[in-house]
Amino acid sequence: MRTFDLAPLYRSAIGFDRLASLLEQRAETQPSYPPYNVELLAEDKYRIVMALAGFSRDEVEIVAERDTLHVTGRKQKDDTQRTFLHRGIAARDFEQRFQLANHVKVTTASFDNGMLTIDLVREVPEALKPRKIQIADAHVGDANGSIDNVQQIEQRQAA
Repeated sequence: MRTFDLAPLYRSAIGFDRLASLLEQRAETQPSYPPYNVELLAEDKYRIVMALAGFSRDEVEIVAERDTLHVTGRKQKDDTQRTFLHRGIAARDFEQRFQLANHVKVTTASFDNGMLTIDLVREVPEALKPRKIQIADAHVGDANGSIDNVQQIEQRQAA
């Protein structure tokens, strides 16, 4: 098991303590069941694909809550008595949690041939997107020398 010293991050990055604790927590617990892939489809589009051999659609639940995505699988009890010579398909209950970044939302989920596919997209509200601020001349503005540069840019774009 690897350990990371995150002390330099705590010393030089203000407000990133949550990120550091997430990294520490993830390093301690890395569930290997069920296997999954996380894909980047486009700049703000993602896909999680989970291999759920032996599960049916009714045995899987997906819950998105604030900044966490919970995928849970609960196998139905099988009363059939079986004798396995080798059991390589786990088919056991699981709970997988994914930490989502701000403004990431689940768009679709599908289950086909034992593969669960969850599509996500990051939708940053217009008010939170970066805006370019024009630097005004010192002689333009009110008595304090200030000017509403944002409003000027928005008015020019509308024209």
